[in-house]
Amino acid sequence: MAHDKRIALVTGANQGVGLQVAKELVANAVTVFVGSRDLKRGEEAAREIGAGAIPIQLDVRDIDSIANAAKRIGNEFGRLDLLVNNAAISNTRKGNLSLEEYVKISKASNVPLDEVRAVWETNVFGVLAVYQAMLPLLRLSSDARIVNVSSGAGSLTANADPSFPHHAYFGPVYPASKAALNAITLAMMIELEETGIKVNLVSPAFTKTNLNGYQGTESVEDGSREVVRVALLGPEGPTGTFTRWENTTIPW
Repeated sequence: MAHDKRIALVTGANQGVGLQVAKELVANAVTVFVGSRDLKRGEEAAREIGAGAIPIQLDVRDIDSIANAAKRIGNEFGRLDLLVNNAAISNTRKGNLSLEEYVKISKASNVPLDEVRAVWETNVFGVLAVYQAMLPLLRLSSDARIVNVSSGAGSLTANADPSFPHHAYFGPVYPASKAALNAITLAMMIELEETGIKVNLVSPAFTKTNLNGYQGTESVEDGSREVVRVALLGPEGPTGTFTRWENTTIPW
């Protein structure tokens, strides 16, 4: 691998939006570590992407796994230029229930705390853990950027409006986990605003992926478009933004 190329890590890159983002970054001459909880699935994804993709075992819920990934990236390249925190889950117990049925059993008054903890463990604490482990490598880059993949479902401003189409679906599991991720991202932005490290928050489209049981309305190509655009921004590109796939700002 050429060490003069940008070096990226994409978490949850063995499927869905993460896989598409990894494909497009490699197509744009970025060397991409394809993060996958299951190494075999990561290897399969890397083979599908081709030269420039490197499979790496990374479970965002496992501190040792994250530390090992950071050590490997450091040993092989000595830095990290781009971190795309994409890994996420929407639930652990929806099964064959419709979204409406799942919402009914996942309200603030009746949702099992174990369900909340499981989703937040990946979507919130996992992102923070990866950030903490990879930040020393990002500090060694001359053009570092962090892109956190969130959701418009986590916008407190939008969801507080009764006329918002998804207002009735806001709950303490997935939507609130994304609201928390947005807050964590803001903390990163503030911490790094005096450095050269850029931080951006992006919401992909409602994409047909495993995250939503393939009930989404957009292709992974369209759903990944804004994530890829922001990830490929150069050193003069903005920081501190929260945008959606149409490249429009999302209210916090």
